[in-house]
Amino acid sequence: MKTISEQIKEAIASEKIIMGSKQTIKFLKLKSLKTVVVSTNCPVELKKDLTKYSEMAGVKIETFEGTSKQLGILCGKPFPITVLSIK
Repeated sequence: MKTISEQIKEAIASEKIIMGSKQTIKFLKLKSLKTVVVSTNCPVELKKDLTKYSEMAGVKIETFEGTSKQLGILCGKPFPITVLSIK
């Protein structure tokens, strides 16, 4: 089984990644996501919202074992990423 980091790298390579909580919630409502990834320092209220929409869409939430800054670095971005999702 692949680690969450490997899944993220594959999704980036195949351009099947969505960054940001607003976009993730939008795609959860459309039920067109495979996985939602949150950093360990994701705000509690945001995580509650994501959990609610994920349960409705039948999508699992994975926790990236690192901060939003580390998740941004993994994605090759110069900014922190708290939430991303994989199509």
